[in-house]
Amino acid sequence: MSKNSHSSDGGFFTGDEAAARAYGVAPKAFLITGAPESFEQQQRARIRKYSILMSIRIPALILAALAYMATDNGLIALAIIAISIPLPWIAVLIANDRPPRQKGEMSEYLARREARAQQRALQEKIMKP
Repeated sequence: MSKNSHSSDGGFFTGDEAAARAYGVAPKAFLITGAPESFEQQQRARIRKYSILMSIRIPALILAALAYMATDNGLIALAIIAISIPLPWIAVLIANDRPPRQKGEMSEYLARREARAQQRALQEKIMKP
């Protein structure tokens, strides 16, 4: 039996395969399907979202000019321009947003609050005679 990272079944395991089999326990398999995206993948997705939102701005200004020329109505052109004004801020907010939480993932605030509650309960248990 080898100590490499591949089991004889073709999967990955944690620990020593020979030791696991000696104790009659199957090696634990790594599940990579639940692994989060790498930082580079997240950054590429954020750059793509930002680029798409910012690329809407120039066509919106051209559309406003065309709408004004076609209808001689400045309100339609101003409405299109008004819609395109907050696009840079929206693009930045969306690009800087973290990926959505996975199902069952606890928020950092709740995790800290739960850890403090467990610590207090443990301290109370220790302090009681």
